Amino acid sequence: MRLGKQPSIVGIAALLATGAYLYAQTASPPTPEDALRQAMAAHQAGQIEKAIAGYETYLKSRPANPMVVSNLGAAYARVGRYEDAIAQYRTALKSQPENIPVQLNMALAYYKSGDLDGAAPVFEKVHKAMPTELQPALLLGDCWLAMGRNQDVIALLTPFSGGKPENPAVLYALGTAMVRDNQTERGQLLIEKLIRSRGESAEVRLLMATTRLNSGDFAGALSDMEQAVKLNPELPDVHSFHGLALLRTGDQKGAAEAFRQALERNPNDFAANLQLGALARMDQNNADAGKYLHKALLVRPGDLGVRYQLASLDFAEGKVEEARASLEAMIRETPNFLEAHVTLATVYYRLRRKEDGDKERAIIRQLNAEAQEKQPGVRPVAGDKKP
Repeated sequence: MRLGKQPSIVGIAALLATGAYLYAQTASPPTPEDALRQAMAAHQAGQIEKAIAGYETYLKSRPANPMVVSNLGAAYARVGRYEDAIAQYRTALKSQPENIPVQLNMALAYYKSGDLDGAAPVFEKVHKAMPTELQPALLLGDCWLAMGRNQDVIALLTPFSGGKPENPAVLYALGTAMVRDNQTERGQLLIEKLIRSRGESAEVRLLMATTRLNSGDFAGALSDMEQAVKLNPELPDVHSFHGLALLRTGDQKGAAEAFRQALERNPNDFAANLQLGALARMDQNNADAGKYLHKALLVRPGDLGVRYQLASLDFAEGKVEEARASLEAMIRETPNFLEAHVTLATVYYRLRRKEDGDKERAIIRQLNAEAQEKQPGVRPVAGDKKP
């Protein structure tokens, strides 16, 4: 019996190839759920860019899934895309406004991007929902320290102090707030606890320097700050406080360099922006002065010190009416703001408002007299003579 002609090896390969081609043509395309599974696996494996691509693919078809939206936000944050992360968290919170983990992630994205004004109110919500959790309280406290809200930090972190063993991060933040609020004795107690728990450290040196700055021991503060910088040049605030110590001891050039070092590490450093702005104004470098001072005002909106420097800058640039309006507003808020009265008197005389200028001179004399009565020997602020 004759068999039919047998197919060649080449023919078999061709048939197999055709079958594979036909199968590929008829197989189902990947679903959004397939993309999500792959994205989550990539995220867990640390393949963040691949995870982002998968999440984005999924959300094109399923945009209302808050869990995936939040995951995409977390992936964006991992690669430093904080604005994109915040946008995703906002979207997720529209459908789940009380989702605490998402709120915490959004606050962290604000915090890591340097937007403390955005971070603080979200950390505050998380803290109210989780009042015994240390992490959100510490992060909120750090935001408030940068904003100068020292008394709020003290109230926030005091319940977390006194543990055994005491948390060094709590001791440091709480001690810093107390020292900056001129509660020197209470702050000193926490410094001593830090020394016992951590020994010689940049944090301890920074706190000691801050205490000495507040008490007028500028040389001692500078010595402590130099040690702090050597021990940890990356410690937050270390370069700006080093600059303040240098400034108080008369080294303006060294201070300016320290403030620039601070801004290299944290462009939102309030003290560095304020002091560089003030130094630039003194050097009549108005462009740089305005740049630094406006940045400082963004960090601490409404701060009187910054507003005073900006009003003085307006006056130096011939914007006399703008300066007048700003100074009058400051004095309405803080009637004993002596330097503002001095500059306002000069502004009034420039505007040929002699009567108003004379009134300001009288207020200056009164404020100087009150200051000398409280602290005999204190040097009066100039400005009681007509310019």
